Amino acid sequence: MLMTGSDIIIECLLEQGVDTVFGYPGGAVLNIYDSLYMYSDKIRHVITAHEQAACHAADGYSRTTGRTGVVIATSGPGATNLVTGIATAYMDSIPMVAITGNVSTNLLGLDSFQEVDICGITMPVVKHNYIVKDISQLADTIREAFAIANEGRKGPVLIDVPKDVTIAKTEFTRTQPKPPVHHNPYDINAQIEAAAELIKAAEKPFIYAGGGVVSCDAVDEMSEFVRKCDAPVSLSLMGQCAYDNTKDNYIGMMGMHGTKTAALALSHCDLMVVLGSRFSDRVLCNANTFAKGTKIIHVEIDPAEIGKNIEVDCYVNGDLKYILSRFNEILPDMNHEGWMGRIADWKGKYSLKMIPFCDEEEVLPQDVIEELDRLTNGEAVITTEVGQHQMWAAQYYNFKNPRSFASSGGLGTMGYGLGAAIGSKCGNPDKPVINIAGDGSFFMNCNELSSLAKHNIPVIELVFENNVLGMVRQWQRLFYDKRFSQTDIDRGTDFMKLAEAFGIEGLVIEKKSDVTPVLERALSLNKPVLIECRIHKDINVLPMVPAGKDISEPIMAIDLD
Repeated sequence: MLMTGSDIIIECLLEQGVDTVFGYPGGAVLNIYDSLYMYSDKIRHVITAHEQAACHAADGYSRTTGRTGVVIATSGPGATNLVTGIATAYMDSIPMVAITGNVSTNLLGLDSFQEVDICGITMPVVKHNYIVKDISQLADTIREAFAIANEGRKGPVLIDVPKDVTIAKTEFTRTQPKPPVHHNPYDINAQIEAAAELIKAAEKPFIYAGGGVVSCDAVDEMSEFVRKCDAPVSLSLMGQCAYDNTKDNYIGMMGMHGTKTAALALSHCDLMVVLGSRFSDRVLCNANTFAKGTKIIHVEIDPAEIGKNIEVDCYVNGDLKYILSRFNEILPDMNHEGWMGRIADWKGKYSLKMIPFCDEEEVLPQDVIEELDRLTNGEAVITTEVGQHQMWAAQYYNFKNPRSFASSGGLGTMGYGLGAAIGSKCGNPDKPVINIAGDGSFFMNCNELSSLAKHNIPVIELVFENNVLGMVRQWQRLFYDKRFSQTDIDRGTDFMKLAEAFGIEGLVIEKKSDVTPVLERALSLNKPVLIECRIHKDINVLPMVPAGKDISEPIMAIDLD
């Protein structure tokens, strides 16, 4: 069948099971958008107010559905506006295909209007990228891009298509997409058996899991593995929905803002089993003292991460779903009653608790998030921006289900969450979706409230307003002798008038007694809602391990005098 390049792009997306794309039109992608118009009964396009938000939307869609997110942008600034979103996906191993337009092939290299080398720019933050100058290669390139995005350690792939290629014609034949391939090493079963022997010999095992568990759909296998090992479980920020947070085994997040219980479990265990997580600096805090004297098993799909930041005693490199299935086949049911008793004691002693500054009517983020958890029964999809509120969401919301949390971990992208919430709601129309934000991040993407209104996407935007950059201010208090340089962001903005201007519902939480009725109303409306939640500017994220300090010695209180 003879088809234009733009029609081939859409047909290839349909081959891959794509039903939703995010983007923003422009000159170099006009032909693609004309094809989207003709295929509008098969593919939904969601336009955002800014290309970066479209990229974050594709990211959130992917994280919360397990499908490949797709974003489209025009050449030049349209393409470069995707870079932060692509880098965010790359750092967190999120499968995404970005399709950018470019000037016609005869204009490449001439500094033409809105010409940019987007392949060169994005090379460090993609698994692979392409510029397609020959229409005969277009279909196979798109198919290959989806395969690369989803095989092994997942991530974003970019396809740059000059405008003349989108209007050119060639023969096109539909094909069935190939399932992703995970290349397990030839000796993986020997690695699994060696690790299993260490697990069976452990008296005080400790399981630490990350986003890789969710990425490879191994949540059920991990749950069974935990049961067999009878061990405490800690999760990374990216791994928040890898294990039901309401289970007795769960002891909270580990790392810079992890729980004291997780730190103690690490300090006293005799074996640490790491599943689908890299040893980032925010987890290690101090690589020289981390888990000294403890045996470590690292189970990871990316061989580059094994031994990169910390030496391990044993590793299994391969597909985590397969590895955990094999562990569950060969491991016996174990019992560590004494060890789990100590864990339970620590959980009780070091439970997280915020203390009011003023009176009992003061609004505490813990109360808000825990009430949100109760009202949604832990069944909502939570997205976040980056800052204090991000840590509070991870600390106080009890995630029960896989793919119910979307947040920028590796890159720490302020302005990520609202776009991600748009994508999450598009992919999960039957679930409540709440973006938890701080006012600093909110001012980076509040224009996307217009996207909620335009498409009538019933996302709740919950903004903790303290008129400061809270996390930066917290560091300035501790390490810069209270020199609060440029962290006061009180702009005098009336959030309710802003909501009205954008055509969405606005609600305010200004005292503790407001929390339940406001959240109940927001959840009942089934339309876009902005909640302004006013909190004290000196509420901090605790525990906190200063950079370079030992993870076992977190700061548990901060003197405000």
